[in-house]
Amino acid sequence: MKIATWNVNSLRARADRVEDWLRRSDVDVLAIQETKCKDDNFPWELFENNDYEVAHFGVNQWNGVAIASRVGLDDVQRTFPNQPEFGKGGKDPIQEPRAIAATCGGVRVWSLYVPNGRALDDEHMGYKLNWLEGLKENSAQWLDADPKAQIALLGDWNIAPKDEDVWDIQFFLDNQLTHVSAPERAAFTTFENAGFSDVVRPYTEGEYTYWDYTQLRFPKGEGMRIDFALTSPALTERVVGATIDREERKGKGASDHAPVIVELND
Repeated sequence: MKIATWNVNSLRARADRVEDWLRRSDVDVLAIQETKCKDDNFPWELFENNDYEVAHFGVNQWNGVAIASRVGLDDVQRTFPNQPEFGKGGKDPIQEPRAIAATCGGVRVWSLYVPNGRALDDEHMGYKLNWLEGLKENSAQWLDADPKAQIALLGDWNIAPKDEDVWDIQFFLDNQLTHVSAPERAAFTTFENAGFSDVVRPYTEGEYTYWDYTQLRFPKGEGMRIDFALTSPALTERVVGATIDREERKGKGASDHAPVIVELND
């Protein structure tokens, strides 16, 4: 069984690439972020024509998450309990479409698009940290309730937890950039402390998952590792391999993120 995560950065704009990749990669489950669709303009047929069931959560042209599966799609859940809301300046807060879950082939899969802090002193940073705290509390409760639960927290975490996860840590520190700050990294670590494991890193040391469109970041190799698969102990035991499909970042119309694939034994 193969599960994957991919921030596609607009599903409708990259529908052909996504369809081609699904056929080529032969993944069983794909967690998708930044669909940038509403439910009523989501390309359902893209997945149905390729024998995938799909669940989507989107309310406007921003954010949006989905799960496509050909091994079952049960108990769909949009947002996690008490997911923090956000409204600019505290006005008209909503639960943004950043989390969706479904049970696929016995695995509880979450597609997660963690908020981007934008700047260290921006209101989005507080929102990001609160959002992660809420997710961690729920994740820990799921494991407490069932230590044998098979859970995959897949998605764009907007955090580079180690110095080697960015192309130049000093550049980030000198410019006081997000993704590498102590509070963000501490928030990521709480998931590992709760029992979840980053199962991709052991197979992809030194590789990145994201390259900004600007400044020729991709051809220069100036990337970041911010897309992760964190798995519960029972699911971690099933992991037999992982890859980052850097080739999918190449060419016209590519997303700025590469797909991340995890292989599980039966």
